[in-house]
Amino acid sequence: QVQLVESGGGLVQAGGSLRLSCAASGGTFSSYAMGWFRQAPGKERQFVATINWSGRNTNHADSVKGRFTISRDNGKNTVYLQMNSLKPEDTARYYCAARYSTFSNGPTMENEYQYWGRGTQVTVSS
Repeated sequence: QVQLVESGGGLVQAGGSLRLSCAASGGTFSSYAMGWFRQAPGKERQFVATINWSGRNTNHADSVKGRFTISRDNGKNTVYLQMNSLKPEDTARYYCAARYSTFSNGPTMENEYQYWGRGTQVTVSS
């Protein structure tokens, strides 16, 4: 059983930056693809970014491409989401997810992930 704990959320002005972290425990972290999703009030949860087990391959949603960057440190069992040039529409609760996978690409669909954290709130003011 993998446990995921997100941190790093908060309130930031538009144009600002935040770095989210997700610490994993209970499994062999380097065997898991990791993903970030977000959910705004009244909306469905949406894909943000994914990274494969090695960190070599990443994929970002078009809405965040060029502003957000996913990365991982397998030595620290942690995945990160660097968020720059934040916009009010980025306001959401951000969730970390894990899937056992040694494929070259991480999954982008919510139902492909096996484990989820409780999320961290990001609020961007205009």
